[in-house]
Amino acid sequence: MIETIYIDSAAADHPRTRVILQRFPGARKIECEHYGEVFNPKAQNFRLQKHRPALILARKSKNLVLEAPIGYNIGGVNNFYFSHMLNCLYDCRYCFLQGMYRSANYVLFVNYEDFEQEIIQARQRLAGEPVYFFSGYDCDSLALEPVTGFIQYFLDTFKKLPDAWLEIRTKSTQIRMLLEHAPMDNIITAFSFTPAPIARALEHRVPSVEKRLAAMAALQEQGWPLGLRFDPLIYQEDYRQQYRDLFSQIFKILHSESLHSVSLGVFRLPEKYFARLRNLYPDEPLFAGPLERRERMVAYRHELEAEMIDFCRQELLHYLPETKLFSCQF
Repeated sequence: MIETIYIDSAAADHPRTRVILQRFPGARKIECEHYGEVFNPKAQNFRLQKHRPALILARKSKNLVLEAPIGYNIGGVNNFYFSHMLNCLYDCRYCFLQGMYRSANYVLFVNYEDFEQEIIQARQRLAGEPVYFFSGYDCDSLALEPVTGFIQYFLDTFKKLPDAWLEIRTKSTQIRMLLEHAPMDNIITAFSFTPAPIARALEHRVPSVEKRLAAMAALQEQGWPLGLRFDPLIYQEDYRQQYRDLFSQIFKILHSESLHSVSLGVFRLPEKYFARLRNLYPDEPLFAGPLERRERMVAYRHELEAEMIDFCRQELLHYLPETKLFSCQF
């Protein structure tokens, strides 16, 4: 899967780097002074790189844990996010990462210990208050778990932080590490979904809706708290029936009691990111939909956005209490 690995000089001697390099003995290994030399240059072909992305092993030195944007929450007041990785194994047409980054290569920050320290410090600053940490903002939290060991490491971190919650956001079925571990009340594995016809058209390389639900069922049976993320909602002429069918399919398998939270979010991209995605995929119908520009963002027309959120909200209330349902709009 990984044919080329770049090694940032700051990460070269880290034990996690050595373990990963041993995992890919046949990969071409290239040293670099700083990961930005490989990841940031403008003259890169994102689509070409997506076919054979390289892995870049690096060390993150600042801004490891950041306050989450207002509106990005699942009921908590104190919300932070962190990214142990940049870019995603999957290839979703609506993903903002393709507009944010010029490179399709994966960056893995190997210095988990420094992330852990900042998480603990953020928790200590808010002693006595519940704190939520979100992973999976700039990547899929689980998709490369066999390589990264991310979950294996941070489960131990959050064992020591009973009043802190970790949301693991994913479309992956890489749940083996979770199933091998006793369930923890403060770890929320949150799966993202769109209706199956939309997923087949727009979510390339992503496990099917059925496979993701099977993974959730296995976690549910073991007692892990779960989350559902319908973000972004994607418009189709028959979106009402598509989302109604999706919700019915999901709740034939999942029990409301197993769900920590369910969130809804709308399609929105900064204008600059949208322009890059449209250049990458000039024939993609998604980008010719009922969109408008407002406040330097591209999103569905305001009245359509509100209509979709309200419809999905009312449908979901057939299956779960309102206290578990959140709108993430920022």
